[in-house]
Amino acid sequence: MQITINGDNSYHMNLMKAMATVAGMTGLSRIAGFARDILTAAYLGAGPAGDAFFVALKLPNFFRRVTAEGAFSIAFVPIYSKTIERENKETADLFASNAFMVMLSILSVVTLLALIMMPYVIHAIAPGFAGYMVRTPLAIELSRITFPYLLLMSLSALLGGVLNAVNRFAPFAFAPVLFNISLITALLLSNHFETIGHALSWGVLVAGFLQLGFLWCCAKRAGIKITFALPKMDTDIRKLLKIMGPAVLGAGVVHINLFADLILASFLETGSISYLYYADRLNQLPLGVVGIAVGTALLPMLSRAMMEDDKQHAQDLFNRALEICLLLALPAAIALAIIPLSLVSVLFERGAFDAADSQITANVLMAYALGLPAYIAIKVFSTAHWARGDTKTPVRISVVATLLNIALSIVLIQYIGVVGIALATGLTGWLQFYLHVRALRDHPTAKFDKRFLTNMPKILLSSCLMGGGVYILAALLQGFIFDGTTLFQVIGLAVVVGAGGVLYGASILITGVVKPRDIKKLLLKKGQKT
Repeated sequence: MQITINGDNSYHMNLMKAMATVAGMTGLSRIAGFARDILTAAYLGAGPAGDAFFVALKLPNFFRRVTAEGAFSIAFVPIYSKTIERENKETADLFASNAFMVMLSILSVVTLLALIMMPYVIHAIAPGFAGYMVRTPLAIELSRITFPYLLLMSLSALLGGVLNAVNRFAPFAFAPVLFNISLITALLLSNHFETIGHALSWGVLVAGFLQLGFLWCCAKRAGIKITFALPKMDTDIRKLLKIMGPAVLGAGVVHINLFADLILASFLETGSISYLYYADRLNQLPLGVVGIAVGTALLPMLSRAMMEDDKQHAQDLFNRALEICLLLALPAAIALAIIPLSLVSVLFERGAFDAADSQITANVLMAYALGLPAYIAIKVFSTAHWARGDTKTPVRISVVATLLNIALSIVLIQYIGVVGIALATGLTGWLQFYLHVRALRDHPTAKFDKRFLTNMPKILLSSCLMGGGVYILAALLQGFIFDGTTLFQVIGLAVVVGAGGVLYGASILITGVVKPRDIKKLLLKKGQKT
């Protein structure tokens, strides 16, 4: 990536350091998440109980992503950052405290109403469950246990946003590890609960308390003072809600896709919701690690660069973030598309999750992987919109994409079942990518620079070479991967993935995308700071 280490490129170093911190913590969370998913697949499988629990899990997560980690963070972080820059930290902390109390008040009411109305909510989001003696009542009961997680995690997201704004990225990125540890513990203690689904649902609720408590302590250690007082609808809160309005709609539209998928899958064969969940978990590894890292690190930095009207630095941040994203996303997408069955079989096929479940899940994963690079790139484009205060353009793009996604899903499931839902999602990602490029074509921040245009073909070539090597090696080792003991399966898959990583690393070094001296300089820089 031809990274120059000098004073003029401190933006590069800060961005890469922040992204590395978030990506590292998110990667740790994903590893813990895979341990959780492996146990979940073995204990719960892909039957009616699994479908019920995954509906109960999606419900609070949907609102959390829309309000807390989506629209709220988009609106809150720039305002909090600017308050620190223009006024002082004490004023910024008073704003954060008031926002905390406003969120607590509103979401407490929302949570109470949802618990009362849960039978109607489940009927709305999973109408295909109607008439089933197990899935419907179990989904209602489990959702009532998990839904308060929305309130707890939304408050956690506020604290995480404050920490991110003062360049403390690690705590909020680490918080999901606590979620995974809580659910793993719940699974191991599942004999003490009525069902596996009940154990997992209580694990979700406990995780909410753990994450909130952890981030509260981290905020306190960072010198952030959150005070309790009656919420006030002052100028800053009204500004926050005004910015959140379009962002809520935009984030909501994006995640309506998830509910549309859920609704459609509820009418398909039993286990379809579970197949989508397990495939998406693998797809979310690169999407989460890279996408969350760039979004979390880039938004405050890009906001400050635009506030200072530093167009050159803003453009540089945009291009380097996009370059890093595609450098990691393209090989990941190709690997997921080429060896999906190997990945799914080794990770999930045991206990209640059988070979037939693996095959369907692998097909779903292959379809998801098609759109992975597009969705990761969209994170960068969306951040560019948000950083300049434009929340309307992402909404318009999301509306168009959502309508197309639903229409494609309805058509494709007639021919390829649950795989059609994932394929529609993958294809729609590229439409959104095109619309974002088109929307930002006249904005100086989002202009592709010479370095990005030079490196992109090299990254694509390196990814294809890696894909060919992975395909050949997986074919040679298929006896170990599919027919061996668990140990040999893990070793076989590790060899394939490791060899692919080495091949890709060598290729990007040979083509000059990354230079050895750049790696050496980065390591030296890191060593000097530690």
